Amino acid sequence: MEELSPEDSLRLNVLLANKPQAIRVNESYLTVHGLTAAGEQEIKLSPNCREEQYVKRVRELISGHVLGSPGGYPVYLKRWTRMGQMRDESLEQLLLLGEPEAVIAAVCAPGLSDELARRAWWCLESADNARHMLANPEIVKGEMGPVLARYLIEHLPFETEPEVMIETVRLVLQEGLITAEEREDLWRKAGRKNAYIVGFLATVPDEMPEPANEHALLESCRTELKQLKQDNNPYGASLERVMSQSGQAFIAAVQKVLKKPANQEVVSMTLDAIRNYFQPIRPGGDPDLKMEQLVESAEAEQQSDADLSAACQALPALTDQLMAARVLSGMGYGVLRPFLRDSTAIGTLMRKKIAPATSKLDEVIKPLKG
Repeated sequence: MEELSPEDSLRLNVLLANKPQAIRVNESYLTVHGLTAAGEQEIKLSPNCREEQYVKRVRELISGHVLGSPGGYPVYLKRWTRMGQMRDESLEQLLLLGEPEAVIAAVCAPGLSDELARRAWWCLESADNARHMLANPEIVKGEMGPVLARYLIEHLPFETEPEVMIETVRLVLQEGLITAEEREDLWRKAGRKNAYIVGFLATVPDEMPEPANEHALLESCRTELKQLKQDNNPYGASLERVMSQSGQAFIAAVQKVLKKPANQEVVSMTLDAIRNYFQPIRPGGDPDLKMEQLVESAEAEQQSDADLSAACQALPALTDQLMAARVLSGMGYGVLRPFLRDSTAIGTLMRKKIAPATSKLDEVIKPLKG
């Protein structure tokens, strides 16, 4: 390996000998930063050749010290991370290489701890890294969770892809990450970007910020619903839930999204949120059926499914609501597939294509909207 300047070689070796917690290489400013228990250290590089080549030499020196192999990261660590074989004890090493790709590999690792998340965030702040880490329950519960959530909220206005907006809102709404005021502010912004609402539907379906009145029929049926719950009939709890104030707020939010969705992902993820809401009455998951098939099967199951049949007999006044809940428990992309197939349509064109499905869905929802 070609030599670094004597001054840089000495200072880098001193930094490495002091057991840094993480290393960051800034190619634009030709600096190496080390995070240590005592604070941050900076080394201003003095190249003796082309800058790009010199930075490569610096990384080779660091990799040789950390891994015993100058070409360590790109050669075998990259293979390990692609194959999901990165051991938890190797994550600290990834954060010492000064390689952005190594940091990304670390933040995606299931074994990332709160302390290593702190070091990784020091190495490379980015919205993608924050989202990866907030998908890890350990990070959500740790000290870094609120830090990452706050960063994502600040950068959310700059996101342009609806699916990224949905995922960001979904992640920051996890328990304990943001304040009540921040949640209210997110909801206000959802008035302009309804993709945000999908994040609420997916994460806090029973805590929609916009108030609603309970279903007009709920009060008259509480006794029967309570008895169904005591009989372990899932329709009792599901119907009481959707007819409550929080359930009516959920239904109103669903209708708001489906009125003007931006793209196919927004619609599909909304349907997933509906299915998850009613999951207890269809524990088998997504049946991947067309709307007509879901309606037909619900009608057949009114007699063949023991729980649905018992619920309809106990609550004849709520038969329409029970049937609607059964249909909604099967929502998924299968409802959209006949109208989209291989289409990449978005916006107005997409909304025209899926209008038969969304209008039928609105009919299904209507009995549940008291």
